[in-house]
Amino acid sequence: MRLTPALCEQLQKRMLDACRKIATDHGLVVESASWRNLDNGLAFEPVFRVSIPASDGTAFNLEKDMFAYLAEHYGLAASDFGREFTTGSERFRITGIDPKRPKYPISAERIPDRRGFKFTAENVVMLLRAQAQT
Repeated sequence: MRLTPALCEQLQKRMLDACRKIATDHGLVVESASWRNLDNGLAFEPVFRVSIPASDGTAFNLEKDMFAYLAEHYGLAASDFGREFTTGSERFRITGIDPKRPKYPISAERIPDRRGFKFTAENVVMLLRAQAQT
């Protein structure tokens, strides 16, 4: 048996459903950050966030809030969180900002394996602008 991206998605959904039932019993919410790191079809990392619900009932997302707070400092907009961009032949999704990494502060995951990568802010801004013009 080999894990494919489609099977990982299916397993992640079933795991998320089970986690939501448990979280609800404890007054918590669960959201999926999907999965990442499909290693040669042998393993993947399911990613869930369990949190105290925000006032609107949604899951609190520290990375998204931190991104919104810091984005302008790096030439980005709060709405750029989760945006996708292409470099070379690979697609990436923006997942956060880490100010402790001054040279490569922008975190992104490669699509479709969701492996994490770091980028310079200048490069991401350029790639997002180029994509918007096409």
